[in-house]
Amino acid sequence: MAVTLETPLSKVLGPKTAKGMAEQLSLHTVRHLLRHYPRRYARRGEMARLDDLQEGDRVTILAQITSVNSRRMRQRHGTITEVTVGDGAGSMKLVFFNYRHSGLKHGAWGLFAGTVGKYQGQLQFTHPDMHLLSGDDDSDDDWARELVPIYPASKDVSSWVIQKSVKLLLGASGGFTELVEDPLPEEIRRRHGLPWLAAALLDIHRPTTGEDVERARLRLKWDEALILQLTLAARRRAAALEPGIARPRRDGGLLDAVDAALPFELTAGQREVGEELAVELDRDQPMHRLLQGEVGSGKTVVALRAMAQVVDAGGQAALLAPTEVLAAQHARGIRQLLGPLGRAGELDGDPAGTRVSLLTGSLKAAAKREARADVAEGRAGIVIGTHALLQEGVDFADLGLVVVDEQHRFGVEQRDALRAKGNRPPHVLVMTATPIPRTVAMTVYGDLEISTLRQLPSGRGGVSSSVVPQSERPGWLDRAWERLREEVAAGRQAYVVCPRIGDSPTDAAGADDEPEDADGAPDDGPVSDRRPPLAVLDVAEILRNGPLAGLRLDVLHGRLGPEDKDARMRAFGAGEIDVLVATTVVEVGVDVPNATVMVVMDADRFGVSQLHQLRGRVARGRHAGLCLLVTDARTDSPTGQRLAAVAATSDGFELARLDLETRREGDVLGAAQSGKRSGIRMLSLLEDEDLIAAARAEATALLETERGLADHPGLAAEVAALATDERAEWLEKA
Repeated sequence: MAVTLETPLSKVLGPKTAKGMAEQLSLHTVRHLLRHYPRRYARRGEMARLDDLQEGDRVTILAQITSVNSRRMRQRHGTITEVTVGDGAGSMKLVFFNYRHSGLKHGAWGLFAGTVGKYQGQLQFTHPDMHLLSGDDDSDDDWARELVPIYPASKDVSSWVIQKSVKLLLGASGGFTELVEDPLPEEIRRRHGLPWLAAALLDIHRPTTGEDVERARLRLKWDEALILQLTLAARRRAAALEPGIARPRRDGGLLDAVDAALPFELTAGQREVGEELAVELDRDQPMHRLLQGEVGSGKTVVALRAMAQVVDAGGQAALLAPTEVLAAQHARGIRQLLGPLGRAGELDGDPAGTRVSLLTGSLKAAAKREARADVAEGRAGIVIGTHALLQEGVDFADLGLVVVDEQHRFGVEQRDALRAKGNRPPHVLVMTATPIPRTVAMTVYGDLEISTLRQLPSGRGGVSSSVVPQSERPGWLDRAWERLREEVAAGRQAYVVCPRIGDSPTDAAGADDEPEDADGAPDDGPVSDRRPPLAVLDVAEILRNGPLAGLRLDVLHGRLGPEDKDARMRAFGAGEIDVLVATTVVEVGVDVPNATVMVVMDADRFGVSQLHQLRGRVARGRHAGLCLLVTDARTDSPTGQRLAAVAATSDGFELARLDLETRREGDVLGAAQSGKRSGIRMLSLLEDEDLIAAARAEATALLETERGLADHPGLAAEVAALATDERAEWLEKA
């Protein structure tokens, strides 16, 4: 039978093995199995330390039998065989019931797979799947090699079953080199010193030396990076060819009125980015731009000026915000800034202006009908809302600009759902206050052009940060509450942030679309060993009756109704509340210049970027700010060191690099971007920045040629495969 990369595994391996691979590992074809790379390599006598294993781990180990003991069981019929295996650094026990195997003898080597359990304090496998290495059998040829590949496996498909299946493919009829066509153009291979694909696959699956593995990894990383960058470059080119509508600047319009009403002078960065956006809005190809900037750098003002330019040109602008609190604040701030120009059609409105409409899921029916009518009939030039903007029944008269605030809270498909509401493709501006490492910008946001705001407005007080290690310095928390009281006595206000709402152990999610839980920061041990995270309702009660007694204290979280949330934010903004105890509902966009203290409880349960966002809620006025990161983690633990690094710098771009170092790659890329779906199995956003940049340059050059990929059918097929199969999901959810 002629085997190709698209041949189903059932035709090569048999139905039983193929079914297990398909159902448990999503491996369906020869291509899938050849791209299922070893996750590590073991050397006989040089295995990963057994004493690093944790209870509950699902692992494959390479170890040597040091003792075998069989005896009759006392409580039931039959025998129990206990086998001790070791690797020179640690040992564990294998337990078999009513099992006989002649190969279970002292000195034998084997691969053992199972879920690590514990009995009487000792790690053990119960009835592990195993492959004993005889050393004199041709079938053990691969296990006798210096490097033993250990594959990502499953309960019913072990690493050695995968290894034997791969070996079968490598010896497939017709010759392996004929089976694998190399899609990479020869000039790119030569320019970057890369081996042929067939050689790389042989070296990754059956290496002789570590150098074989490194050479193969480099080539396979290039495959992933180039196909991804070609896909993103093609999207950028397609977007550039879309027929849009130019929205030129008009003198004497809403934009000039906004500039005149600003109570501060724009920074040089705001002016520069603003001019960049103005030029792109004046083109009839839709703008696709990401605006990233430090917390408090004034991205919203830049976006408002762009929205005003579009309204002046006869279009509408929609601002998509992640929470109702933020959407309401945007609407309130823009209406206040525009004054009568934002109330066209009302008794005190300026007929030369427009309307600012707010549309959220919790609006009452009558208000929602009115807002939708204003949007559909074009009376509302600026429309602000949450996910409610994406719903059916929300129609625009002439949508000219889509602004997505806090892009990391949304996916590409949500951005595109709003874009689709335009009669012609609108301009798109997405914003994030979470600075993005260059590698992430080139991958996750590779279909967007990028602008950056680093400069903060003048007159800001700046924030100093400190870690409060409760377990080591219990008196420091008392001092933290004293400092908070001192700030309130001086006329300022404070936030206290907790990871959870309270009342229920499963209350992390809010009552609306607002994510209320911390974002999964790394911790120093199993979650089961930790106390439950602190909750807003519990902490508020303790503070109200204890260290903050007598202060005006209130709570804010996603379970509150929208009117309550808005009322409490208004009261806090008006100075009627001294201390707001809240969840991460205040993480983004909340702007109260008089707030100078941020106390983050259980700070170790928040990620680096999230802590930076929270810290950005204070010192937004002329007074200096203080951020206190309260934790039970020891200062010498990885978590303690991570918090110390956050406290040591307020440079969001430096912290973005730290975030990339401390979080799993899949966390940065997004939940749907894990290896099997993203096509990213080898590539590292942390280690391969130069490679990704080189692949981006090669992809751009290839697509700028007259024939594009027409002369490279292999590459075109790989790009098409990424665009059509399930792996493309991660691009849509980035």
